[in-house]
Amino acid sequence: MPPIQLLIKPSSGSCNLRCKYCFYHDEMNHRETGNYGFMSFDTLEILVKKTLDYAEGSCGFAFQGGEPTLAGLDFYKELIQLQKKYNVKQIPISNSIQTNGYRLDEEWAKFFAEHHFLVGISLDGTKYTHNTYRVNPMGEGSFDDIMKTIELLDRYQVEYNILTVVNRRTAEKISKIYSFYEKNQWKYIQFIACLDPIGEKGGEREYSLTPELYGEFLIQLFDLWYLDLQKGKQPFIRQFENYISILMGYEPEACDQRGCCSIQYVVEADGSVYPCDFYVLDEYQIGNFHSDSIDEMRQKGEEIRFVEKSLENKEECKKCVYGPICRGGCRRNREIDENGQIGKNYFCPAYKKFFEATLPRMQQIAMELRRR
Repeated sequence: MPPIQLLIKPSSGSCNLRCKYCFYHDEMNHRETGNYGFMSFDTLEILVKKTLDYAEGSCGFAFQGGEPTLAGLDFYKELIQLQKKYNVKQIPISNSIQTNGYRLDEEWAKFFAEHHFLVGISLDGTKYTHNTYRVNPMGEGSFDDIMKTIELLDRYQVEYNILTVVNRRTAEKISKIYSFYEKNQWKYIQFIACLDPIGEKGGEREYSLTPELYGEFLIQLFDLWYLDLQKGKQPFIRQFENYISILMGYEPEACDQRGCCSIQYVVEADGSVYPCDFYVLDEYQIGNFHSDSIDEMRQKGEEIRFVEKSLENKEECKKCVYGPICRGGCRRNREIDENGQIGKNYFCPAYKKFFEATLPRMQQIAMELRRR
């Protein structure tokens, strides 16, 4: 059996923030059961046992939400005990968590450090850009609380990276954000394009990221990153690293840059499983850990042709000079035509503008790395 990575939502869509652009809150409104509550220890035990029985080589447990820390620290302590109990093959296990970092305390930091959790912290740039959309239930900005959590992670030497949503505000202020991140010496950064609600025309929300704005953002970010690269002090920006990997002949690890979806085994709090975080919807359910084996869920994923559908491309995309590096982008951002066929990416104009401005420099970087 192959290595396997689960993306687990132990708190379902429950969250202690009210981010105005939250894509998962939108997904909850498009399924019969919006919130599945909190994952029980019984469900946790079943998925840990079945996953470790199945895996070979390595196994990863990633936790996301909603806000996954709302499941409580005891939930994660139980996770560690179950992993010790069922890892009879002694395979390497990685644990990670994507958290909003809101009001986490010293006990959490100690736990993450002791058990080597990789922590992703959601931070949307500076205080101004972050507080625009990432607010608590009272409508107050959460920036100061997140910075306190980051200080705790630093104090306990927890490994973490920064995840920033590219929305209207963060895109407009990327130069200031980049300087702020540099000042804080954050070296591992991921920028995720903001999603508009399912079924809505793109670009019409106050926070919406338009193709024009996204293209300008990508170019400006790359220019800043490239200048630092010349000085040998550039941060790791996942998107750029993956593009250069493609140019070097390697397969990118980011699914939106592979040009093909995969079955990610996203697990909701009740044990139900879905192929992708952006498709935790009733029609895409491929099984449940309580009733199905991982092989059966993988087979169901094949039956609904989730991966195959992502390979559909417009003739325009197949002929595009940037096709080999663009690969169509994330399926969630690709428009659906009147026949239900997956079409061109909403951000296509942004990518064309970006590649036109940066591809020669990326090719130069790839050539230099190959030479070394």
